[in-house]
Amino acid sequence: MDIELIDEQTEEEDEKLPFAKAEVIRLMKQHLDDDKMIRERVKVEMNKFLGDVLENVCRELNKYPYSTVEYEMLKESTYPYTNITRINEEKERILKHLEAIKADCDALSMDVKSTLKINDRPDQEEDEDDLF
Repeated sequence: MDIELIDEQTEEEDEKLPFAKAEVIRLMKQHLDDDKMIRERVKVEMNKFLGDVLENVCRELNKYPYSTVEYEMLKESTYPYTNITRINEEKERILKHLEAIKADCDALSMDVKSTLKINDRPDQEEDEDDLF
């Protein structure tokens, strides 16, 4: 009886998945090393993830005012997924540049503090009166 319950739960999960489970598994096995085994939860979550990606791309496509989806629109909508390597490289480049700017600011700050000593004493007004 427990086996029947598990089978029913698995069938219910399969019905909720956006893609055919066997096709997703086949594609995963095609791209994974031969010695890899895929746990059931990974198979299900990959299927859901792919469904989420499809949903997000369609949401982007819906932002266009046209009634026909063109290839260029699809390319723009899938850009974050197809160019993730380039996006991450650009992010790293920007972060390095910001670190260099921060280092320059720190160096300038130290120069200002060492060469332009500011008198922070509370009796500053009295010192100004002594000059005249």
